Amino acid sequence: MNRKETRRAIPDQWLEPVPIHDWFDSIQNLEIDLGCGNGRFLLERATQHPGINFLGIERQLKRVAKIDHRAIKRNIRNIRLWRVEGDYAMRYLVPKHSISTCYIFFPDPWPKKKHAPKRIMNAGFLKVLHRSLQSRGQVHFATDHLPYFFDAVQAIQGTGLFEEITPFCPTEAERTDFELHFLAHKPIGRYSFHKKT
Repeated sequence: MNRKETRRAIPDQWLEPVPIHDWFDSIQNLEIDLGCGNGRFLLERATQHPGINFLGIERQLKRVAKIDHRAIKRNIRNIRLWRVEGDYAMRYLVPKHSISTCYIFFPDPWPKKKHAPKRIMNAGFLKVLHRSLQSRGQVHFATDHLPYFFDAVQAIQGTGLFEEITPFCPTEAERTDFELHFLAHKPIGRYSFHKKT
């Protein structure tokens, strides 16, 4: 990782798992915010939990730059940022059994039926997620698109790899920009689960 004043992480290679824990100042549990958007949740969560390392994964450069600037300005040291497509990162770059918690908030719902296979919460991705999680590692999922929500829950339960737990509800300060936008207009589906073993 480049050690200048940045929270961005740049792997030496992009084809196999990388030593994510080496990017942080100390070895602590690792939580991933997959598709961290503008970073509202990530920044607040990391501030409130300095004893946890947070990796924000986001494919849009402007968003990564904005979060990086804010993290430096607020002197948040337990955040690293990865500019990469989330599915690719989880499939090829995140080591096995390395994540204690993964947050997947308001992913692209691909609402048209013909585009549904592009949704990240599918059977193949869930197997990858299972591999990446520590024993009893947790996943917190939220979406405003209820058809996607019910399809995702069915897919999660269908794997037999996970067990439902109490849904995660963010604090007011942690709510993502997407959630703040949708909260007044439509219901939000929340589902949390952990790896069985």
